[in-house]
Formats: sequence, structure tokens, C-alpha cells
Amino acid sequence: MADVAQQPLQGVKVLDLGRALAGPLCSLMLGDLGADIIKIEPPGLGDDSRAWPPFQNGESTYFVSANRNKRSIVLDLGKEEGRDVFRKMVASADVVVENYRHGVMDGWGIGYEALRELNPALIYCAITGFGRSGPYATKPATDIYMQAFGGLMSVTGEVDGGPIRTGVSICDLTTGMFASLGVTAALQARNITGTGQLVDTSLLDGQVTYLSYLLTAFGATNEVPVKSGSGHPSVVPYQAFQASDGWVSLAAFNDRIWRRAAIAMELEDLVSNPLFTTNVDRVKNRDTLIPILQERFLTKSVQEWVSIMENNDVPLAPVNTVEEVMKHPQVIHREMVQEIEHPTAGKFSVFGFPMKFSDTPCAYRYPPPALGQHSDEILGEFGYSEQEIAELSGKSVISTAKE
Repeated sequence: MADVAQQPLQGVKVLDLGRALAGPLCSLMLGDLGADIIKIEPPGLGDDSRAWPPFQNGESTYFVSANRNKRSIVLDLGKEEGRDVFRKMVASADVVVENYRHGVMDGWGIGYEALRELNPALIYCAITGFGRSGPYATKPATDIYMQAFGGLMSVTGEVDGGPIRTGVSICDLTTGMFASLGVTAALQARNITGTGQLVDTSLLDGQVTYLSYLLTAFGATNEVPVKSGSGHPSVVPYQAFQASDGWVSLAAFNDRIWRRAAIAMELEDLVSNPLFTTNVDRVKNRDTLIPILQERFLTKSVQEWVSIMENNDVPLAPVNTVEEVMKHPQVIHREMVQEIEHPTAGKFSVFGFPMKFSDTPCAYRYPPPALGQHSDEILGEFGYSEQEIAELSGKSVISTAKE
């Protein structure tokens, strides 16, 4: 457990209005780096993801995955008194993170323009479907919507099959990561300028960024990228193959590795074949090469191929299950699976922080909170007396885990 005082964002106060995944992942990253994350949830259900299965002792594993290192307060922003409480909190906060549809916060009178009048040093991070400008600015979007709209589904799946959603909510996850980067950059900018600013990012922005080399290739060739199964449009062989008892993934991303792979597979004749000499040749003739390799891979087990390729310095991986990943000694050594104790539901396994700092490591200070678990504590920190808290509770402006 790291000393909180040694964390990079120690002392930064974040008001987190994020729901589901993109917003909560952004604030989780900031919290792991030491920021004080106050998760503001609506009355009733709270964060939508609290209701998403599977559950452990009544707690959503989905919610748990994205909400450690946070304290929860239930605050009804639909009421003016609730918004007044929020404004008082904003006056001394460093960051607001929200992923409402564009216009919702402005409609409540607590959007960026209004809040920066209260606190010019505030960094306001808005995560939306399409961004805060442009003809689609007010449209909503979800992860699968953006996988489709943003082009990802058009290049995901088997060549002759239909479009496929990726196995995780990649648009939400990447947008949350980009948002956390934006907040940290804005915090550094504030160190220089003394003022805060708006950080505006979206699922669309993140997804177009992730088109990456496909976008550049289309701009150069005017050829629309298409699905290529587990393969790669620019590198061959660079895909999954079926072994006798499972699947492996070969990454021969240059000609040297290709030669070593072919020799390790006892297919030396392919090395001298002019159809496969260079990667450009192999891309052009992939339909001839891949069946040859696939037939050869079927002759041995996954572990046999892994050993053979490791001995020949060829990057080939088993296609592991989630269980196999979680139990792998390298994953364990890197502390990428953490156990946290929930206040009511027991121990959960969660992913570890993906960056290692030699001098200022992250710390897992708080388990994912129960709904409204810290309402009284947080309001007290912002100067509310016990009587004022009781009055707010009586008006259903706030609620606590005890209610």
C-alpha cells in the first residue's frame, strides 16, 4: 500500500458525475493516482451500472470494476437545493467529470460556463457521445452505437461474416483513458496559467483516433478497409491459427521473424519462395500462404508450438481465456489483478493500475462505495453542520447508505 502523500495527484479534489463506464473509468484513473474522488450519484438506483449483472452478494461486478478509490454521496441535482449543494462543493474543487448528454448540465444551471464563474481554477471534463460542438453535439451515444457509427464494427469480424462488437466496451474504455489524460494535462496547464479550462472529449473522438493506421491508409489509397478476421491488413502472417488442441496467435511483423517462423515450422521452402519473400509479397499472396500455415499448425498442440517458437525467438502466444490470464505468473508479478474488500459484499478481483511509478506508486485506498456511503462525511468536509445535513436528508436532497 503506497503512502497517499507520495501520490502524483494527492490533494486534487474531483467531483465525479460519471455513470456507466467512460466517466467512471476516467475518475478511477485519477483516484488511483491519489486524487480524492467524490462520486455524486442520483437518488434511487445511483449509477446505472449498479443494476448490471453479474452480481456478488447483491453488488454489481460491473460497477465494482470501475469505481474503486471513490467516496459516494447521493445528491439530487434535479432539485435546486441539490444544485446549491453542488455549487458549494464546486467552489473548492479542482475537477468536475461528467458524461451527461451535452446540454443537460447547462439546463440545470451548473454547466461549465456557470461553474467557472464560481471557480476560475476549475477543470471541467465533459465526456459525451459526439463532443460539445458540431451537428451531432446533442445526440446521445453508447459504446456499441459508437463501435458501429465510428467504423470499428466494419473492420471487426470474419471476412465473410457480419459486423462484430469487440469483446469489451472498447469505446467507453478508451474514451475514459483519454479523458483522464486530458484532466492531468489540464492540471499541469493550471500550474502554469493559474486558471482551469474545459476538457471536451467524446466516444466519437476516441474511436476515430483508434482507426489510426486504417484512417491513414484510406486517405492514401481511397480503398475502404474491410474485415480481416484475426488477421492484419498490413502484415502477414499476423493472426490466430488453430493448433491441435486450441489456438495460437503468430506475429511475424518483419521479414526476419518470418524467416525464423517458417524454419521453426519446418517449412524452409517458403523462405525462398518469391511469393513470400517480403511482407509486401506475403500481403499480396496471403490467400495462398495462410492455408499452408494453418495446415501445419494443426499438427501440434498449443504448448508445443509455444515452446518451438520461443526457442526460435518468434512471438507466438496462446489464445488464453480470462481465467488463464488472471492466473498467469507474469500478470500476478505485475500486480495486475488486485483483491479489494467491499464493505458489504466481500472480496472482489479487479484490474490493477496499468502504470508503474518508481517513486510515486498508486494506492488502492477505498473499495467501491455503497450508494451514499459517505454522504454525511463529505458534506461535513464542505462545512455542513449535522442539523443542515439532517434537513437536506429530510427533503430528500441527499440520502445515505443507512437510509
